[in-house]
Amino acid sequence: MADLNDPIVDDPSWWRNAVVYQVYVRSFADSDGDGIGDLPGITSRLPYLRDLGVDALWITPFYTSPQRDHGYDVADYTDVDPLFGALGDADTLIETAHELDLRVIVDLVPNHTSDEHPWFKAALAAGPGSPERARFMFREGSGPDGSLPPNNWESVFGGPAWTRVEDPSTGSGQRAQWYLHLFDSTQPDLDWRNPEVGDMFEDVLRFWLDKGVDGFRVDVAHGLYKEESLRDQVVKAGERPTSGQVNTDHSMVSRELNDEPMWDQPEVHEVYRRWHDVLDSVGDDRMAVAEAWTQTPESMAAFVRPDELDQAFNFAWLLADWSAESFREVVVDTLAAVAPVGASPTWVLSNHDVVRHATRYGGGEQGLARARAATLAMLALPGSSYLYQGEELGLEQVDVAPEDRQDPSWFRTGEVGRDGCRVPIPWGGDSAPFGFGPGDAQPWIPQPDEFKGLTVEAQTGVKGSTLEFYRAALAARRAHALPAGDEVTLVEANGDLLELHRGDLRVLLNCGSTDVPLPAGRVLASSGPVTDVLPGDTCVWLG
Repeated sequence: MADLNDPIVDDPSWWRNAVVYQVYVRSFADSDGDGIGDLPGITSRLPYLRDLGVDALWITPFYTSPQRDHGYDVADYTDVDPLFGALGDADTLIETAHELDLRVIVDLVPNHTSDEHPWFKAALAAGPGSPERARFMFREGSGPDGSLPPNNWESVFGGPAWTRVEDPSTGSGQRAQWYLHLFDSTQPDLDWRNPEVGDMFEDVLRFWLDKGVDGFRVDVAHGLYKEESLRDQVVKAGERPTSGQVNTDHSMVSRELNDEPMWDQPEVHEVYRRWHDVLDSVGDDRMAVAEAWTQTPESMAAFVRPDELDQAFNFAWLLADWSAESFREVVVDTLAAVAPVGASPTWVLSNHDVVRHATRYGGGEQGLARARAATLAMLALPGSSYLYQGEELGLEQVDVAPEDRQDPSWFRTGEVGRDGCRVPIPWGGDSAPFGFGPGDAQPWIPQPDEFKGLTVEAQTGVKGSTLEFYRAALAARRAHALPAGDEVTLVEANGDLLELHRGDLRVLLNCGSTDVPLPAGRVLASSGPVTDVLPGDTCVWLG
């Protein structure tokens, strides 16, 4: 009998049912003692991921970068930043992962570059009207002297989405131009209507495919094209323009139906049809998953049509309130949206951009109980599940001191950003850095003393620990959920109880505070203790 923690290795469409573990490279494992995670550190911990029972790892950007946005500001897409190692370390990581039957997904950032990318440096030097500037979104300002931004768009990180440049040609009568940056001012947006941009990224895809990567996570996949007129965003009277991407505290994401000329334009789908051909030319086991904050399930499904990308993150599950009805609605809408295009759904509860779900669900014992219950319910669903590093340890959001915050949104808005979910994870020991790296210094974001009881070392082999719960849940998923087929039946919501059936597997999630009678059946997995009743904030699988 196969080990129930064996990853999926033989199916060329492995991603359709995979469990993918997100590695935030700066905060996973440090090999050299500088307090920052790196590629050799990841490689050293791959056996841990293999034993946890995941199928693949997604690694956040490790490319050459000035690190203004921790790697999402790329200066060279085909090299490794010295902070994280060397190109040979990427080769070693990929080879080692494959030896352990783990797939490797790397992050790709096609919406913008760093302001230190050679293209942008050349654009600044060349001046208005040049081919170099045509690779980015340079425009004349508004107002009589061009001193106002070209439109009213706001940056995701707060403040105007435009920055005016010191232009070398201003002395000859030219007005200084503005460039668009939907994120930080050090992240200029590319102009995807310029064919040079598409050609460059095809080269990048092929470079990493030749290195052996199994897939790509596409950052801001819905943002490459902007409405060509670059018109003002229409907003309600008395309201400010908004990017519609994240709230300023990054705790949740608002997806009200808004006018969004900067997102989800129809031309973007031609990019992914081209990428689909590139991936297929290498092999039918290569994939891409979109980070697309679309406004409806239907617009999300457009990214995963048969000739485009393979998956798109389903943020509706992450956004759902803690209630049976909210979860039921997400399941129904998601399955209905992907069915017409034949795609597999994805499910995710936490990532490096939002408050950890144990904290979102109330924190403390209640928040952890709910987090475990939501995770077990998620793992029962057809499709793939994406886990964020440290959630298997029950980590909560950390209240990072102002002097230790490094998120660019903090510096632009003065409001707490995403640092609290990015604190390096604890591996062992009684004090910082908790085995994160050699030496005894705190890592790049300090770890709290509370991590002492949450380390991998402290939880391994301990009955009832969150780590052992995750290991058991992933094994149960492979043994009971995957063989049950992809058809899901949802029993009509009954107050606080969500009940769904997947083949012979019955899943019950009690989102209330009152015990409910437990139906007859063999308990296959549970997020907490159960007897003849199902306690509140608990999920159980019955067979």
